Order: sequence, then C-alpha cells, then structure tokens
Amino acid sequence: MLRITKLSNFYFILLFSFIPISIFLGSTASLVNLFLILIGLFLLYETGLLVFSFKDRAFLSLMILYLYLIFNSFFSLNFEIGFLRNFGFIRFILLFLVINFLFYKKFEFKKVFKFWLIIFSIFIFDIIFEFYNGHNIFGFESENKKRIVSFFKDEQVVGAFLNGFGFILIGYLFNRYEKFSNKQKIFLFLFLITFVSSMIFSGERSNTIKLIIGLMIFFYLNDKIHLKQKLFFLFSVILIFTLTFLNVTEIKHRYGKDLINQVKDKEKRERILYFQLYKSAFAIFKEYPITGVGNKNYRVVSCGGTFELACSTHPHQIYFEFLSEHGILGTLILLSIIFYLIFKNYSKMLVRRNLIQIGCFCYLIVNFIPILPGGSFFADFNATFFWINFSIFYASNFHTNIFSDFKIK
Repeated sequence: MLRITKLSNFYFILLFSFIPISIFLGSTASLVNLFLILIGLFLLYETGLLVFSFKDRAFLSLMILYLYLIFNSFFSLNFEIGFLRNFGFIRFILLFLVINFLFYKKFEFKKVFKFWLIIFSIFIFDIIFEFYNGHNIFGFESENKKRIVSFFKDEQVVGAFLNGFGFILIGYLFNRYEKFSNKQKIFLFLFLITFVSSMIFSGERSNTIKLIIGLMIFFYLNDKIHLKQKLFFLFSVILIFTLTFLNVTEIKHRYGKDLINQVKDKEKRERILYFQLYKSAFAIFKEYPITGVGNKNYRVVSCGGTFELACSTHPHQIYFEFLSEHGILGTLILLSIIFYLIFKNYSKMLVRRNLIQIGCFCYLIVNFIPILPGGSFFADFNATFFWINFSIFYASNFHTNIFSDFKIK
C-alpha cells in the first residue's frame, strides 16, 4: 500500500517549503534539498509506483527526452561536462513523479503554497526597499546600479525568481476563492499590482515582458473575474508603468532611452551583449548544424579561442541555446516533446479551469517567447523553476495527473 503518514507529510511539507530558500542560498543547497525530496519517493515506494508511471504517455515522453540527452552527451565536445548535466536531468523526472503522486494522494500543498507566498512577499518588499535605498535589507547592492539583486547578492536573477514562483501563487490565490468578496478582490488586486511593480523596479526588461504577457494569458483564460475587472487591472498596470517611467530616472533610462538608443544605433546595437551571444550561437550552429556541440558546451567553443565569439557560459536565449548545443536534430526533438507535453492537456485545462494549472501553463509558455533573453534552460537555477511549474501543471488537475487512471491504494 502507498500512503502518506503524518511523518512523511511533515517531511515533504518541510522540504517543499524550503525550496525557495534553498534556491537563493545557492545551487548546492538547492540540489541537496531536491535530493532529500527524491529520497522521499523511495520512502513512499512500496509497490508498483514506477510500474504505474511507465503506463503514462507523459512519463514515457520524459524518459525519451532523457534518453536523447544521454545520446547528446556522445556528441559533446567535452564529454564530461555534457554527460554530467544530461545524466543529472533524471532528478527532474523523479521530481515530476513525486509531485504528481503527492497531489494524487491529496498531500497538503496548500501549506507549502502559503509558505511560498510569505517568502515571495518578503522578496517583493526587499526589491522595493532596494529600489528606493540603493541596497537591500542586508546591504547587498548591484554593481552597475541598473538592476536589483535583492537576496541574490551578486547575481541579477531576482526577476526569474519572481516569475518562477509568481504564476503558481497567482493561480493558487485565485483558486482559493470560489466566490470573491470585495476584500478578497482588493487583496488580489493589490498583490498583483505590487508584484508587477516590483518586477518593473527590478530593471529586468525581459522578465517584465514575460510577466506582462503571462498575466494577459492568465486573465484571458480566467473565468472567475469579469471583463471590466480585467480591463481595470490592465489599465492600472499601464498607469503605474507610465507614472514610474515619467518620474523615475533609472526606469526611464532602463526601459526607454537606454534601450531605444541601443536598438536605433547600428554600432551600439552590434555591441549589445545579447546580440553578440546570439550571433556567436548561430555561428556555432552553422559549424555543427546536425547535433550541435553538446549540452553545456557552448562555453567550450565560445571561450576556447577556436572562433572569435562572445565568451559566455550559454547564449542567454533558449532557441539559440538549443541550436548551438543540440543542432537542428536535437532542437526538433526537444521542442516536439516539450510542446507536446504542454499542449496535450490544453483542452482538459480549459474544461476544468484549475487556475493553479493555468498559472503554471502561462509560466511554461512565456519561456518560449522568441528573441527575449533568459537563463540557460538546463542550468539548475532555471530548470528547477521550469520543472516545478511543469510538474504542478500536470499534478494539480486530477484529470491530467499521471496517476489518475491507475488505482493506487
């Protein structure tokens, strides 16, 4: 029999609640926390859990994706670093199993979401604090003063952190209230406005665009609020951005003058780091068009002196990352499997209108907006956000949960 005891319930609540804290503590803490969660899979395993999993198309598709990544390792210019990243991807497939199983067994994820909401709110407060004071509550500050670092000290990734948890929490808050009272409407409105404002203040243009587009999709698919309320929220966001843009010099430069000047001027445009990275990634793709240079191997070529390329750990754009490191063959495999897994449950999502699931769907979709820069898709930081959202996307709706068709006692 597979069951969740009081002890295992506490175990998972503690570890899942710790995920956002482990992420800003660093990759080691995040990996250890995830490893402890996965150990729980085998603590719960008494009969047939993995056997049941292999009967599900989503799980089988993920295993095909995993086998492809192992295959990709043999085409890596540096086999060791490619294989280590590819082999380690199994942890996200196991996480997918754990989250689906816990939702299936009605694990108290509400307690986890409440704790995430507290951590998320602390981050929002800290971003606003740093925006007005030049440093966060611990004294951390960005070197170039253009973007917020918050608790990440010397890394400008707080926008990715907000989006990674934000769409789940928005869905949770809307799902929580079946019928909205006026107080609940005001609370949700203020929460959304504060979230969007903090993202604008972060100076992360790409993640701000992703957030706005994601929210537009969320509101379009959300049938719990009326058209007037949707338009009112949209108008409020536009108004807040306009007022901030007109009155705050840093925002005016970051989202306006600085960006426009770079794009209009050909010489400045050629010097934009992201454009250089995109050109470098495409140059690598042309040299290795079929299989690419291997996962995590962009750095090997771009920093190895073979070509005159922009040296970086990755191209900072998902399609250029796929093309340069996986070639046309790998890119087609990756995108086909991922898009299939996301859209295969689209109709079930629309029928049930589970807003946690819709929130996760919005996050998954905005990761694939063309041109916009972002982190490496397979790096631990970004991959953790993507596969948590992906796992909850499946698990939170009983009709898409991979265990829903099987009678697990």
